[in-house]
Amino acid sequence: MGQFLQFVFLGLSTGAVYAVLATSLVGVHAATGIINFAQGAFALWAVYVVAALRTDGTFVLPLGSIALGSEDHPTPMAAAIALGIASATVWALLAHLVVFRPLRHAPVLAQVVASVGLMLFIQALVGLRFDTENLFATPVLPENTVTVAGALVNVSDLILAAIAIVIAIGLRAYFTFTTVGIATRAGSEDELAARLTGYSPDRLAAIVWALTGAACGLIGVLAAFTIGLNETSYTFYVIPALAAALVGRLSSFGVACAAGLLLGSFQAVILWIDTKDIWPNWAQAGLGDAVPFVIVVVALFLLGGRIPARGSLGAVKMPAVRIPKVAIVPTAAVLAVAVLAIVSTTGTWRYGVVTSIILSLIALSLVLLTGYLGQISLASMAFAGTAGFALSKLSTAWHVPFPLGIVAAAAAATALGILVAIPALRIRGAQLAVVTLAAALAIQSFVFNNPSLTPAQGNIIADPTLFGVDLGVRDGTTLVTLNFALMVLVVVAICTLAVMRIMAGATGRAMLAVRSNERAAASVGIDVAATKLLGFAVSAFLAGVGGCLIGYSRGQLSAGSFTVMIGLTLMAMTYVGGITSVSGAFIAGTIGPLGVGYVFLNQTLELGEYYEIIAASVLLLMAVLNPVGVAGAMTSAIEWLTTVIPRRGGRAITGPAAAESGKKAPAHVR
Repeated sequence: MGQFLQFVFLGLSTGAVYAVLATSLVGVHAATGIINFAQGAFALWAVYVVAALRTDGTFVLPLGSIALGSEDHPTPMAAAIALGIASATVWALLAHLVVFRPLRHAPVLAQVVASVGLMLFIQALVGLRFDTENLFATPVLPENTVTVAGALVNVSDLILAAIAIVIAIGLRAYFTFTTVGIATRAGSEDELAARLTGYSPDRLAAIVWALTGAACGLIGVLAAFTIGLNETSYTFYVIPALAAALVGRLSSFGVACAAGLLLGSFQAVILWIDTKDIWPNWAQAGLGDAVPFVIVVVALFLLGGRIPARGSLGAVKMPAVRIPKVAIVPTAAVLAVAVLAIVSTTGTWRYGVVTSIILSLIALSLVLLTGYLGQISLASMAFAGTAGFALSKLSTAWHVPFPLGIVAAAAAATALGILVAIPALRIRGAQLAVVTLAAALAIQSFVFNNPSLTPAQGNIIADPTLFGVDLGVRDGTTLVTLNFALMVLVVVAICTLAVMRIMAGATGRAMLAVRSNERAAASVGIDVAATKLLGFAVSAFLAGVGGCLIGYSRGQLSAGSFTVMIGLTLMAMTYVGGITSVSGAFIAGTIGPLGVGYVFLNQTLELGEYYEIIAASVLLLMAVLNPVGVAGAMTSAIEWLTTVIPRRGGRAITGPAAAESGKKAPAHVR
């Protein structure tokens, strides 16, 4: 019993971080209606600022640094903590002013991808600006212990839990008992009413952003010595925090805080149970990371109807859709360009071309599911990885030949996609994004990082052959063979054309109807649930095929082949390319991780290390300034040039003259 209690108390340090992040998420949502996936990134920056100051006295800024000490005389602890908290506060204010304030009336998709982009941006910036491998957290809180019911408990863990509770009480008091806090909640629902009473909703929201940013920075810095420094873990602490916040219905600070503390302790108890013989070997890895996903799903199913939502639940605002047309000439032209790119390149460049072709298929799965059906999914790479690892078993253990192996492995991904889609029958928007991101992290931890399922040496995938023709990726010293590259192009082309037919047909129209208004779609006889499940199934199948092709291209898969960060980056690139158009998927593949754009950045410009931060920066710009993406902007520009500026005698005709000539005047003229 004493050992059990000891692990319960050990989990309070991580649980305190979850609790503060959860209450901060509740506060931000109450003030702005936004679910901020970057909340943990604010704490991440503060933690590394303090670690650098306490190591060599360097105050690291996003650009440049200030010397406030040396290795022999580092910055005093109090000053370092103050600067760390201040830096987290500044990041939160910048997030509000630069990113989320311009998007307060934007579609939920734009808010979600901007939030994810900010998370990616800060994490990438931490990797560039800090010496993450040589920085370590120093103790801030007392290191002594006390005995509680026979368990040896760290005093620091109790202090962290107490601080989390105090922060939750403080935020609750701010929103309940202060005039400014009450006005903040009112202004988030009705900005006009707040302005009429003399309050600025932007300023009120900025106060909350600053308070929650400071709270996250404080708890991150205080807990860093206990839980250690890690770029990825701090960023993804937002997932269990979101689970706790959803248990509190995104409105209760007390419940969110309690849920965060309990979740941290429960994960620690799972680690203790892992040491027992009664626990099966296959379940001894990643189970703790799978718990938040289960909590998220259960919370949304049981409490989804009582979670506050802004706007109509039936209508989902999304960027305009470009319905694809399967035409012979454009299709032949695209295929000709792809073949030319394959034939004219070798080595790393051909590998980049092939990777771009594969990524375009996975991006197309996002276009179908998110752009056409309106279901925001962040788990595409998890589906791809599931198929990739399934293909390894099918090709090596059961000797399933190509292409049947791809079909069977993609079917496994499809089954997982349908399972993840079940919550989509009741929830939508940012809440669905939470579910899919939690699912992706759970799959990565519980499946991909599970030694019983994914050996440390990797999963071998047998080379594909068809009618005696070797389609393997390598031949001696050749990095990517011509046969393999052409095989990838054929598979992707077949899948793309099939999806374009779906989009342009009755199924595509049903998806668009569901995306536009679920209630209206149901009223005209469309089965909304079946349409959603079908969309997830087709999307997961496409991602699964892409995962199989990635497996063939590498010959061996590891857990690092399909990380959540890669999936989020590809989602970002798909949004940049154009989440509602097939051409946007092609653009996303071109600029996606390890694609042609990356090869150009890495080999030609020698800026490969900046790829992630460049990708995140472009995503933020697109989310704020151009929600239709590159493809949508190009299409709009072409339409404007061809229809709005017809030529007559060398002069452009607009306005009434255009109307008289039988041409439609542009919107800004009409």
